[in-house]
Amino acid sequence: MTRLRATEEDADALAAAVGPLLEALGAAPGFRGGEFGRSADDPTLWALVTRWDGVGAYRRGLSAAAVKIAGAPVWVHALDEPGVYVDE
Repeated sequence: MTRLRATEEDADALAAAVGPLLEALGAAPGFRGGEFGRSADDPTLWALVTRWDGVGAYRRGLSAAAVKIAGAPVWVHALDEPGVYVDE
């Protein structure tokens, strides 16, 4: 899970950039899916939630060149906090 913060002026650009990122992630082995949404309580706070076969698949997926390129306009809004959680 990645939480993102975008000003009102940046919100449309952020939302538009997530589609290409999810498309690039979709090509990665082990990617199960993802959702993107805006907080109901804080309109500047967003969340990108992705599901993977495991931590290794997640790390390999994020290291792909296409993901780095597509993700750049999204990650610039990411909050500096833990983003990987394991379902036990």
